[in-house]
Amino acid sequence: MHESPRRTDARNSNGVRRLGAALHSTSFRPGRWGIILAGGDGTRLLPLTRRMTGDDRPKQFCSVLGGDTLLQQTQRRVGQIVRVHQTLLVLTKKHEPFYKDQVSDLPPSHLVIQPQNQGTAVAILYSLLRLEELDPSGVVAFFPSDHHFENDDALANHINSAFAAAESQPDLVILLGIVPETPEVEYGWIQPDGRVDHHLPDALMHVNRFWEKPAPALASALMDQGCLWNSFVMVGRIGAFLNLIRRNLASLAEAFEALRPNLLTASEPAAVRALYSAVPPSNFSTDVLSTSASSLAVLRTHGLGWSDLGEPGRVLSVVRRKEARTAWDFDSIAGKSAKAKSVCG
Repeated sequence: MHESPRRTDARNSNGVRRLGAALHSTSFRPGRWGIILAGGDGTRLLPLTRRMTGDDRPKQFCSVLGGDTLLQQTQRRVGQIVRVHQTLLVLTKKHEPFYKDQVSDLPPSHLVIQPQNQGTAVAILYSLLRLEELDPSGVVAFFPSDHHFENDDALANHINSAFAAAESQPDLVILLGIVPETPEVEYGWIQPDGRVDHHLPDALMHVNRFWEKPAPALASALMDQGCLWNSFVMVGRIGAFLNLIRRNLASLAEAFEALRPNLLTASEPAAVRALYSAVPPSNFSTDVLSTSASSLAVLRTHGLGWSDLGEPGRVLSVVRRKEARTAWDFDSIAGKSAKAKSVCG
């Protein structure tokens, strides 16, 4: 049985902003949803987060930049764009000690709990099927839970533009592309093509192809050619995302079809455990997006101050730039990071 949406106060007990507290309530549109991807293990940043917390919690559950955790910051950011009761969180069961206090105000139907982390494609497919049960015709934006944006208002404006485009182009999945600041070799890049439609914003372009972690010379060339960093923030209709997965991961999509009768019932957790033990890990970027350029568009964005915080050097750079007050020993970790960079370089 489906759980009815419930009204909430302006803030929950964790200080995450609710409903119209960030933007006027008339800016929220019915049928627009957000899914926050928070099920990853954060392995690349573990050397840093272990020093911050003394345990192996993934970075999204850490106060990396001081104050709120990255997940709480993402919840607040997404709360400026879609209603909180139209937001789903994808989590992994073994991380429950780290997230339970941060999601206690959300209805169970909006917590997509994976028994184990099987990669982004599996997490996205499971969350899409759950969302389809709640709103079959919905349009959804996916947000990684461990990224940093300096300008939340600009992000909200771009996401709302992407929502409008996805509503008018039902077969299209739209990626947020970031105008690069440096020829970054650790990011994925999107090579844009021509404009999608003269009725849509000039910044919305077809996707020619993807480049994953290019060599330095290629990264410089991509930057010169107007290519964009791939933020992995994506917007589209539920059906458009499902079609991408069915075309590229047919066996995975077929396996998950058996889950449908169990969704939002007492049998769902057991059915999900059995399913996750049988399906292989899969990456949405490499297994779906990289072979689907003709079904994708990219929205060129700038001024967002984006970082994926994927390695200690980037975290330290953002901390310096923001002059953030952290609870961890910044100078000690910065020194170790610089020494490691020197040794590895």
